Amino acid sequence: MSNSQSFQDSPRPHRPRGVRTIGKIGRGLPSTRCGEAPSPEFIQGLREFNRGEFFEAHETLELIWKEETDPLRYLYQGILQVGVGFYHLSRGNYRGAIALWERGIRLLEAFRSGCLSVDVDRLVLETSRCRDILRDLGPGRLQEFDLTLIPRAYNVNGRTI
Repeated sequence: MSNSQSFQDSPRPHRPRGVRTIGKIGRGLPSTRCGEAPSPEFIQGLREFNRGEFFEAHETLELIWKEETDPLRYLYQGILQVGVGFYHLSRGNYRGAIALWERGIRLLEAFRSGCLSVDVDRLVLETSRCRDILRDLGPGRLQEFDLTLIPRAYNVNGRTI
């Protein structure tokens, strides 16, 4: 860099403010193991999610996410982050809810066709709807969010898990 240039003049890749890139190995890749039966621990985490026990679901899913080396780990992490977004919503944290839903949705994109019998596409669509509604409400009207819109995890046959 010449003396007449500053760091601010250096070209940088453009990325919208507040959007992180996902650069971990295996993120965004589908898993060849999606056709397997879900583990009892995963089912437990999904049932906690469906009961609105988002803190507990986080704890359960985090344990299996951290142990997994296959890209399935990002399915677990994506569902975990969606749930944490709803936990933030329940605590009145507008920015936290939006941010965690965005991260969770990005992680789940590779699994939208379904994985471990979970209808991931439905979860992504319903979470995206919640995000859009909350954005429209804005932080000043957070308490007006309709809690009946909180998604549940369904299996690919349309039944709640």
